[in-house]
Amino acid sequence: MSGHSKWATTKHKKAGIDAKRGKLFAKLIKNIEVAARTGGSDPDGNPTLYDAIQKAKKSSVPNDNIERARKRGGGEEAGGAEYQTIMYEGYGPSGVALLIECLTDNRNRAAGEVRLAVTRNGGNMADVGSVSYLFSRKGIVTLDKAGQSEDDILMVVLDAGAEEVNDLGEEWEIISEPGDMIAVRTAVQQAGLDYNSAESGFQPSMTVSADADLARKVFKLVDALEDSDDVQNVYTNLDVSDEVLAELDA
Repeated sequence: MSGHSKWATTKHKKAGIDAKRGKLFAKLIKNIEVAARTGGSDPDGNPTLYDAIQKAKKSSVPNDNIERARKRGGGEEAGGAEYQTIMYEGYGPSGVALLIECLTDNRNRAAGEVRLAVTRNGGNMADVGSVSYLFSRKGIVTLDKAGQSEDDILMVVLDAGAEEVNDLGEEWEIISEPGDMIAVRTAVQQAGLDYNSAESGFQPSMTVSADADLARKVFKLVDALEDSDDVQNVYTNLDVSDEVLAELDA
């Protein structure tokens, strides 16, 4: 599954220098607000908030914006919306599975934007449960390589419950059960290593290998979905090899 992750990571790095930076900031701020509302506004007592703030800082979101979102979510400052999480399922070109996670204050708007993006880009929506069984929720911790080998990272996180370590090019990605994620992240910190993000996400149990043409079509669909302010994450079961990625970059 590293192919899609690697593409997502590469795209995330580019996000800092292109027009999508504002959208990325908005989504990270929304995560902070929701985490504070759900589990309290003290990051030390709310690991989800702690990790949401860390990810925002790593993505260069200004501290003032982070602090205001934390206060809005915790009720210390007026404003903020009542967001709900909604999962949509669908198929992309060639039957690639899509799991679309929305965080929205308007269910109708989110549904309309997701449906439009999917159908306009060669996909179709699916009934609840028809795609989600292909994915498992996992804890995902990422950190810069910083000279650490895969074995070095495994030594640090194995006893904390890590299941595998994936090479994302410039980063290591550590996969665990969601309940072990905080322990894995803590082990990384105790080893003196800085982490980029720690969050739960979905990993496919079976993947579809992609040539450059299919990869291009699916990436276009994912980009269209991520253009919606309501869409937080898009998961696919597309597997893109390093060779195909190189072809796309060229």
